[in-house]
Amino acid sequence: MEFNDNFPSYETMAHHSEEEGKLKRKELWKVFFILSAITIVELIIGFYPSSFSSMALKIIFIGGTLLKAGFIVLSFMHLGEEVKTLRYIIIAPYVFFIIYLSFIALNEGLYSDGHKATMDKNVLLHSQIKGAEAPAAKTTEAHH
Repeated sequence: MEFNDNFPSYETMAHHSEEEGKLKRKELWKVFFILSAITIVELIIGFYPSSFSSMALKIIFIGGTLLKAGFIVLSFMHLGEEVKTLRYIIIAPYVFFIIYLSFIALNEGLYSDGHKATMDKNVLLHSQIKGAEAPAAKTTEAHH
């Protein structure tokens, strides 16, 4: 049983010549290789994390992700073909929002680490003070 519908085939809907098809395929391969290169650089950096500080790693990976996301939007959502002003109007709010979220996430992570370390020091100091007072209190009770 053959499926028939009222829609024309893709070939007649595309309305482009073989030359245009070659250009589109060339653009797709270009996008593929650029995204692959960014991903490979991120993987190489990920295999050698001791070469970078924790903050540098976070910034590199967030930056790489933003770069890839922007490139995908420009390429596959055809934003790259629009007027430069329209591109900036559409992309700018997202860029600022993502930078803001990244700043909050990185700073909150640092605050949590620092706060935890401060809490650990305070608990340790408090236990040392109590530990030092306890033997002194026992010795004074023994003398009474």
